[in-house]
Amino acid sequence: MTRVREWGLQDRPLNTVQFESPSHTGMLLCGLNTLRTRGWLLDVTLLAEGEAFQAADCWTKMANEKQVSMASEQTHAAAEEIVTLTSSSVSTLCAKLTRRDDVWCVDSGATTHMCRDKNSFLELTPTISQKAHRAVLASCSDYFRAMFTDAMRESRQSEICLNGVTAAGIRLLLDYAYTSRLALNLANIQDVLSAASHIQVVAVVEACSNYLQAQLDLENCVDLATIAETYSLSQLRRRVYRLMCGHLCEFSRQPDFHRLSPGQLEHLLACDFPVDCPEGEVLRIVTRWVCWDLPQRLSCLPRLLRRVHFSEIAPWDMEASLQAAVTGPTCYQDQQLYRLVIAETCRQTRVPLPTPSPTPSTALVNSRGMEMAVVKVGGFGIAGITNEITYFLPSAGKWRHLTTIPHVEQCNFGTVVLDNELYVVGGCFNQSLQENIHPFGFFYSPRYNKWSTMAPMQRERCRFSLNVLGGRLYAIGGASEADDVMVGEDGEVSACERYDPETDCWECVRPLPGYRTQHAGAVWGNRQLYVCGGLDRDLVLSSMRCYDIASDTWESRAPMLAPRADHIMLALGERLYVCGGWAEDAETGNRILVDTIDVYDVSTDSWKVVSRVPTPRAHAGIVGVGSKIYIIGGFRGDALFDRATAVIECYDLETDSWTTGDKYPHEIWEHTCVTLYIPRCRDDMEVLAGQGRG
Repeated sequence: MTRVREWGLQDRPLNTVQFESPSHTGMLLCGLNTLRTRGWLLDVTLLAEGEAFQAADCWTKMANEKQVSMASEQTHAAAEEIVTLTSSSVSTLCAKLTRRDDVWCVDSGATTHMCRDKNSFLELTPTISQKAHRAVLASCSDYFRAMFTDAMRESRQSEICLNGVTAAGIRLLLDYAYTSRLALNLANIQDVLSAASHIQVVAVVEACSNYLQAQLDLENCVDLATIAETYSLSQLRRRVYRLMCGHLCEFSRQPDFHRLSPGQLEHLLACDFPVDCPEGEVLRIVTRWVCWDLPQRLSCLPRLLRRVHFSEIAPWDMEASLQAAVTGPTCYQDQQLYRLVIAETCRQTRVPLPTPSPTPSTALVNSRGMEMAVVKVGGFGIAGITNEITYFLPSAGKWRHLTTIPHVEQCNFGTVVLDNELYVVGGCFNQSLQENIHPFGFFYSPRYNKWSTMAPMQRERCRFSLNVLGGRLYAIGGASEADDVMVGEDGEVSACERYDPETDCWECVRPLPGYRTQHAGAVWGNRQLYVCGGLDRDLVLSSMRCYDIASDTWESRAPMLAPRADHIMLALGERLYVCGGWAEDAETGNRILVDTIDVYDVSTDSWKVVSRVPTPRAHAGIVGVGSKIYIIGGFRGDALFDRATAVIECYDLETDSWTTGDKYPHEIWEHTCVTLYIPRCRDDMEVLAGQGRG
């Protein structure tokens, strides 16, 4: 009778149990390090700068050394940063080898990968005081794995010379191979990086890259750019050039700026990161770099000028840039630089340089690395009210998360964009099932990815209009906490105020005649603000008023073709367009959606219908981009119920046609939409698709 029969297990299932020891990785490293420190089974000598390090192979004896403690001391100097790599050295043993007759691998994320090749990993030695095992070298390094397994000459040699790496770098890498720990500091980082890159220890190369990124500043960025390019550290290189561009004005004034090679400066101009100065200053920075060593660098100027966006330089700024270039101490008599700049200007613009004249400041400092995005602000979604802000870049074709309003979740606030900063002002929120209206505001800079606070309004508001006119914010009408009625000379009025970003102060302006909430506003030109529709308590309005910034007066204009509330008014081209909203049925008193897009001609003070919305909606986000109007989300009206939607429709004013784009990832309503320039280099998470019914 067999032993199995004695145990009575013959007829039972195998009941296999997978056992994995959490201590096996540490035991394996400990055993390998013990073999190394005792000088056992060494089989290869690595020569670097006259020093030698020995390596060997034997897994059988190492596995029996469980009782040996880790024999590796780590230096903890104040200037050192101890970097513990998540991938232990031996845990990557033969990671790229596949199972063969003479090789076996155990692959797991938490335990050590082991391999044994009975023909390849024989005795070998790297010579000096420190010793190692060839199998360990092959497990950590693609370089050694190929050397020892591909029948190369070195696979049969007992000594291997490593050219181009330092002994200090190899010594530290051997310590890492046996302990999975590495002490990086500014004194050894280049030795370690050079050696790790040479013998292809990927985990250490990544650790060095991360360490250098943590040390990055404007004083060392040129050196780190050179290191990143030398060792093909793409992530470090990206971080370096993004820092240079983001602080280009300050960086260009530092002596190290002139150490940039022509190729590095050309890449800086071409890398599509946001910069902190106008394009005219970019041109001056380029010419200053050339003038630093004019005889040697003048030949580089044509290819550098091709990276300058001359179309964004105002004529007067162009002239100032040229004067600054040709009046410098080095290039005073050299008119060739001037001629090259003029030639490139004409090539890009196809017109001669115009007569200098002052131009107004642009809203965007510089378009480099920036792209206009449609931005969705707040509203409601499948999970309820949200302060989430998302954006859509045409180049990416996806909705992504941008930021979150830094306030308790709210709605019915005002949103505008001024100088490419998003302002969110006022609004209301629920507290203990009661609506609370507040006067507070915030503004967000997409270039710096930063929110800032602003002075609160003099009056709390929600369901009001917020517009930018003459570089200031105008808050018109809306509901307040007390909802008290203001009375003027001609009856009730709605309080209005404006905000000056320069002084961070609000001040009252002429009140809007009549009580008005849930209306729409739009700016025409540089001096007029139009307000139309809305509610006077329970009455839906069709009237329109015009505010003149110079005279501080309101005047009546032709009323809309139909009353509307919760609609949007957009200034596109030479006209004002009204979209969305709802009105009341005269017979039933029920809300009905207004499905027309009406246009107002300022010159004739008249209205007309231009189109009908294929999918009429209330509380949709509506925004104008160029000659197109986008309607995003909202509620679709129905005889029986209202239904949220994620549909996005686009009306083209030039072709008078409608198209339907990809839906928003989930149903949304009561949000606002604006356009904002967003850095293309952002790497934000996508908005996840919901389970709503689109």
